[in-house]
Amino acid sequence: MAKRVLAFDFGASSGRAMLGEFDGEKISLTEAHRFDNNPVMVRNTFYWDVLNLLFEIKQGITKARALGDFSTIGIDTWGVDFGLLDQRGDLLENPVHYRDLRTSGMVEEVCGIVGRDRLYEATGNQFMELNTIFQLYALAKGRPEVLKRADCALLMPDLLGYFLTGVKTAEYSIASTTQMMNAHTKKWEKGILEQLGIPGDLFPEIVKSGTVLGPVSGDICKELGIQNVDVVSVAGHDTACAVVAAPATEDDFIYISCGTWSLFGTETQEPIIGEKSMKYNITNEGGYNYTTRFLKNIIGLWLIQETRRQYRREGQQYTYNDLEKHALASEPFKYFIDPDVQEFVPPGDIPGRVRDFCKRTGQGEPQTVGEIMRCIYESIAMKYRYAFNMIRDCTGKDYHYIHMVGGGTKDNLLCRMTASSTGCKIVAGPIEATALGNIAIQLMASGDIPNLKEARRIIRNSFDPIEYVPVDTEKWDAAYDRFCKIIDA
Repeated sequence: MAKRVLAFDFGASSGRAMLGEFDGEKISLTEAHRFDNNPVMVRNTFYWDVLNLLFEIKQGITKARALGDFSTIGIDTWGVDFGLLDQRGDLLENPVHYRDLRTSGMVEEVCGIVGRDRLYEATGNQFMELNTIFQLYALAKGRPEVLKRADCALLMPDLLGYFLTGVKTAEYSIASTTQMMNAHTKKWEKGILEQLGIPGDLFPEIVKSGTVLGPVSGDICKELGIQNVDVVSVAGHDTACAVVAAPATEDDFIYISCGTWSLFGTETQEPIIGEKSMKYNITNEGGYNYTTRFLKNIIGLWLIQETRRQYRREGQQYTYNDLEKHALASEPFKYFIDPDVQEFVPPGDIPGRVRDFCKRTGQGEPQTVGEIMRCIYESIAMKYRYAFNMIRDCTGKDYHYIHMVGGGTKDNLLCRMTASSTGCKIVAGPIEATALGNIAIQLMASGDIPNLKEARRIIRNSFDPIEYVPVDTEKWDAAYDRFCKIIDA
């Protein structure tokens, strides 16, 4: 008989409940429930509506149950954000969104206290204002009374798992996104936290990906009319799940997990922490089976998504296909931005910020929708190449192709441009990589799939990839030199 498990995958703008069915050779997916994930601005603070997310989990369980029995549940989310619990185990306030502005300037302040070199050597994490350590320092500095009331902090997938089971854990892959976990010992850097005024024992001890938390609580089972179902602490970070689903046949491979964020990297057995990786600001994050995801966080489809929202706010109703057509109709390699400068992180007028960046860097000012979109598309593809060169320089390895997984693989233009920019064949798919990785980890936890290598073989067997080959590489090479001068200036 086929084995069914339920995966909840929470992205920055939406979530879904995916029922996975494994027949021994292939995994098939059925979408049981899809919902919006809408953050809320309250008195100039940007919050996640976490209680609504719990409501949607319950809806997803009910709808999935109507499609058939399932044995386990796994939850993955974005990284870095957390909820605070009091001594009773109650949530003190809604978790704050990583795009909130409370962390502005916190990187410099924290590094001034503990030292930039020391923080990177311990954690191996890319310095980004949104990282948990900077959020907690901002809280300790600006609202210390809230932190004093907190008995425990849980990262988002651990918090949602706690709501279902009452069990408090810190799963390895999600803990590794915080810039608070020692990349070598896999334990919290309590000394650094306490030096910043953050309690060193705020988070539970770190557990490996695939740990079984236990059954859904009796109260929730009764509320939803279900029998006992175990919750598995899968790789709680969505990218870690997506990398599990990269259908690689080689030990050394490059992946791009492409969605709102683009995570460009490789899977290694140990962290890579040294002068080069620190200079390049490359992060070491946890993967399944205590592997390391050596990668760059790059702002990805967020730029396209938020640009479309801005045009809609201005009364222009473009589809993504419309925006792609406008881009293709515009002159190539005319304007570039650095997608990762801080001004592109908050929501708002991305087209206006693109114009400002181009004008400030002496390129002129893109005016049309097509010029804006062409600039964004080509800049993302060029930033992929920029990251690719860094990864190769640090690992000393060559890579034969790039696995591009996730929702961004539906964007054919970005896939084509990525192949041409990097000069490397792109193997695109599966689209539902995060849900598939979540499901595969549940199946490995139950023993239905013996190991990661076999999981990847099964995923290759389940979905057909699309390949893209480089074209016009000489033109992209020439344009890349100008891109580097602009972003390195």
